[in-house]
Amino acid sequence: MSRSKRKWDHIHHALATGQKSLAGFEDIAFIHQSLPDTFLDQADIGTSIGELLLSSPIFINAMTGGGGERTVQINRDLAAAARMTGLAMAVGSQMSALKDPGEIESYRIVRKENPKGIIFGNLGSEATVDQAKAAVDMIEASALQIHLNVVQELTMPEGDRDFRGALKRIEQIVRHSEVPVIVKEVGFGMNKETVSLLSSVGVTAVDVGGFGGTNFSQIENARRDRLLSFFDEWGIPTAASIAEAVSEESDIAIIASGGIQTSVEIAKALAVGAEAAGMAGYFLKVLIKEGLESLIEEINTIHTELKMIMAALGATNIKQLQQAPLIISGNTHHWLTERRIDTKSYSQRRIQK
Repeated sequence: MSRSKRKWDHIHHALATGQKSLAGFEDIAFIHQSLPDTFLDQADIGTSIGELLLSSPIFINAMTGGGGERTVQINRDLAAAARMTGLAMAVGSQMSALKDPGEIESYRIVRKENPKGIIFGNLGSEATVDQAKAAVDMIEASALQIHLNVVQELTMPEGDRDFRGALKRIEQIVRHSEVPVIVKEVGFGMNKETVSLLSSVGVTAVDVGGFGGTNFSQIENARRDRLLSFFDEWGIPTAASIAEAVSEESDIAIIASGGIQTSVEIAKALAVGAEAAGMAGYFLKVLIKEGLESLIEEINTIHTELKMIMAALGATNIKQLQQAPLIISGNTHHWLTERRIDTKSYSQRRIQK
């Protein structure tokens, strides 16, 4: 099967499998503030990922590219939505364009549509330094995502089977990159030990890509004769993965993604400790089913709702939201307790103004 055909199959199966809200955010509850001493119009949702300044903590996470004209149109529309709402955006893996120059336009269209926006390039951990530089140049990227997708590759019939040396390759890319390097999982979560290793080689940010959103094991299993169904339930739920990553207390920035679909889930992800939240499957669904104007309207609505949540909690900016007291219960509490991560620190803190 051609890489282009596989890319389109991924989109089709992602829409078909959907998202099942298994990210763990139901275990996170904000402690209500009856005297928040806030004014809605004060809410500032600007944030930063390392040296990158973002006007919104929401960004359109990596989805597609390299699937022919259909993915050109999807990326054009996503880039237009990003431009009109002030969101950053990541493209899908650019390896297909590096191997087939005929696919380059499906990535370059993003920069053409959003010439001044913050755009992340994307490659897998098999990439070389030269490939990383080519990916950045291709779209004049503001940063480069390196994705980790071991379980997806193992489930993919034609996927990779050798994962040796990934950390060393990432380290070399970091050393030679002129833009920040972000390492992301693709739906199976990232534990604190992995975050520590990535921090040690100078990675700017990690995107935990937790379990609970688009399930790439299910997507690849839909293309197999013999199912590897045990991988369909494999991974660290997003809420727990954010807390794992934050517990390392390094300078590395934490990005939340994996099943995030609503303003309150974004707020919870930020309050647990993320600097930004990536959304992919939900935005794709809105775009495909309702169109570009509906996607723009939805993003604007989420921004308004996020500011309302911040006002209710007494937070005027994202740093204050990250100090909002909350209770962690259920499976997420059990997971973090077993991993020796202090959950009481979340419930005893308060916003400092």
